[in-house]
Amino acid sequence: MREYELVVLISPEVTDEDAPATVNRVQQFILERGGEVVQTDYWGRRNLAYPISSFQEASYVLTQFRLAPARVQELENSLHLSEDVIRHLVVKLGE
Repeated sequence: MREYELVVLISPEVTDEDAPATVNRVQQFILERGGEVVQTDYWGRRNLAYPISSFQEASYVLTQFRLAPARVQELENSLHLSEDVIRHLVVKLGE
């Protein structure tokens, strides 16, 4: 398993009370595929540098996790299909 960081921008249409449910779904996805969530940091709602899908702000969440490299593409596909996530980025951490 490799270690990764995931930054997720959650749509401002998702309330601050419902944002943890979106994060929990991502964490469950990782755990169900044999991964491990190392740490999750909620950065809160912030203004975007430029509009994304006509949104001016989003809730930022940073998650560090371990997952088999073959499963990362499945995670990205899932995030791409999620209506709550307006943007995401997965980065492999150095050794």
